[in-house]
Amino acid sequence: MIIRSMKPVLLAGALALSVSGVHAGEGEFLKSLEGQWSGAGTVKVRTNANPIKVNCKFSSDTTDTSLSLDGNCSGLVIFSRAIKADLKSKGARYAGSYVGAGTGKAGLAGSRKGNAINLGIRWAKEVNGDREAVMTVKKVGENGMRLTTVDVDPKSGKSVITSEINLRRI
Repeated sequence: MIIRSMKPVLLAGALALSVSGVHAGEGEFLKSLEGQWSGAGTVKVRTNANPIKVNCKFSSDTTDTSLSLDGNCSGLVIFSRAIKADLKSKGARYAGSYVGAGTGKAGLAGSRKGNAINLGIRWAKEVNGDREAVMTVKKVGENGMRLTTVDVDPKSGKSVITSEINLRRI
């Protein structure tokens, strides 16, 4: 149950970008995400659950038009998962997929605004009562990155942060 329900953090941590049709500044932005990353955060296995502390490590390789971010997040003593996603860009728009959450291939679509890539998630199976969620990958300062996933609580209809991972370049 924990592995299936940790898909928001897996997606949040799972970002590998393969970009074409890059708009002005995109290459510089992607290059700024290159390196080794480590951090911690919290994950809610359901929108109404208590948060679980997780630790994550990622390695990213970039070019002017791509970012490959591969890593692992673990929580509790029994959970560890390799994660990865692929996105392509046409101008400021991103679209792609990711695997690693245990629900099959999820679709991703969105755009970058400033230091954040904002993505809609289309899960392969229902999660928290539907197949939709939102993810933000944000560059924080020179050496930080924040991965956040938000889903809607099916009972209250309110948006709930289901994962937030704060990474630092190591």
